[in-house]
Amino acid sequence: MTEQNVVEGAQSITERIQVSLLHRHMKQVELAKLIGENPVQLNRAIHADMSPKSIEIRRKIYRVLDIKE
Repeated sequence: MTEQNVVEGAQSITERIQVSLLHRHMKQVELAKLIGENPVQLNRAIHADMSPKSIEIRRKIYRVLDIKE
């Protein structure tokens, strides 16, 4: 996988989550409370951090926002 593919994949993750939040008129802080996570960790996950914790948080986000992985 090239660096460009990694960047594009990260942007795609971020955009999908942000669009879903906009459609639901929801802020990241509200989402963090809803899934029981720290807003800073949630922000890292939304911006495609690849740590195991961020991946776990994204899975919660996908379930709550009904986003297909």
